[in-house]
Amino acid sequence: MENVSVEPAAGFQNLGLSPASLAAVAHVNYQTPSPIQAAFIPKAVSGTDCIGQARTGTGKTAAFVLPILERIDPDSPLVQAIVLTPTRELSEQVAVECRRLSYTRPVQTVCCVGGKQIRKQIDALKQGAQIVIGTPGRVLDLISRKLLMLETIRIAVLDEADRMLDIGFRPDIEKILRRCPTERQTLLLSATLPAPVERLAQKFMRSPVRVDLSTDQIAVDAIEQFYVTVDHDRKLRTLARLLMQERPNQAIVFCRTKRGADNLHRKLSLKLPGVSVIHGDLQQTMRDKAMRQFREGTTRLLIATDVVGRGIDVSSISHIINYDIPEYCDDYVHRIGRTGRLSGEKGYAFTFVCRDQGEQLTNIEMRINKMLPQYEIMGFESSRQPAKPAFAAPAPAPAPAAAKVEEEVEEFAEFALGVA
Repeated sequence: MENVSVEPAAGFQNLGLSPASLAAVAHVNYQTPSPIQAAFIPKAVSGTDCIGQARTGTGKTAAFVLPILERIDPDSPLVQAIVLTPTRELSEQVAVECRRLSYTRPVQTVCCVGGKQIRKQIDALKQGAQIVIGTPGRVLDLISRKLLMLETIRIAVLDEADRMLDIGFRPDIEKILRRCPTERQTLLLSATLPAPVERLAQKFMRSPVRVDLSTDQIAVDAIEQFYVTVDHDRKLRTLARLLMQERPNQAIVFCRTKRGADNLHRKLSLKLPGVSVIHGDLQQTMRDKAMRQFREGTTRLLIATDVVGRGIDVSSISHIINYDIPEYCDDYVHRIGRTGRLSGEKGYAFTFVCRDQGEQLTNIEMRINKMLPQYEIMGFESSRQPAKPAFAAPAPAPAPAAAKVEEEVEEFAEFALGVA
């Protein structure tokens, strides 16, 4: 596997793109290619199989969409490119980018995801589409109905490959790739490249070139990162004080479980306007509404789980709060990548760490090769325990009484007035 060093190009005109692509890039006002675009596009437009390692928010979608548009025949109505992503939101986001960048070409893109009316997707496929973007489950469903044929595929893309494997899509991905011609081009993009992703690449790619932005660039300078020591029974109060002190423009609060996200949303929405929740168990209409309101700015605080975290691409997010410390280090990388996306603007990430989670914090610091400073909330004691006891024996979290919870919510209401 060949490795490619990342050297920024002076402009998109140096990446081997056609005049049609350059015109589309100018139309969407992309001026200078990001590092992943500068390194990935020249290799991908040549027809070579490529692996791109880059965190979300670095322009990787355009890095594979532009090569797709270069490789397909817009005069043929047959499906020639397929892009697989782990979530509905991310599929729709990629589809939007694909339509924007195909501005100068008569290309049709269909987004095939669950939770949406399948009849509309079937009708769009029957009318003719060169590019299909979707989640593995819905794509397989359409294949099984003989409504989506992959025999004419020229290029297959696996976006956020690590997340797709994390949530169990490997069998579906393999079934789909086996349906594609062996002579196709395959592009794989991922923020991290753990062993399962490497094995998938070895199995389905031909001598891929690897464009690696390296782990040293995972924790970017645009994001200020902190940890907050907190007792289990003081998390809600700590969140309230943190929001009051930071006054975020928009923030995502990450929880580890759907139930935890729902519980936190219920408590916060009692007193604070502009709070929404999004996770995999919600109906698609509710997920769409939550994302629409968040993008429009009417929702300022979004409670989310990791399963949908990668489909959230909103440049105005100023703060990420890990209410629950992520189970895996790579999830930390993806979570904080939601902020720090506006040019010239800092993003801020805060991770709540209970006294039995010091080892998890240490693992995160090793992963990003950076020691996180402790964040202090003025005039408030978030934990009665010593800071960062890395390997303390676990202690059961006390269950707060109902009256205690109500007190926390009321206290939060006071701070909400300063946030909203």
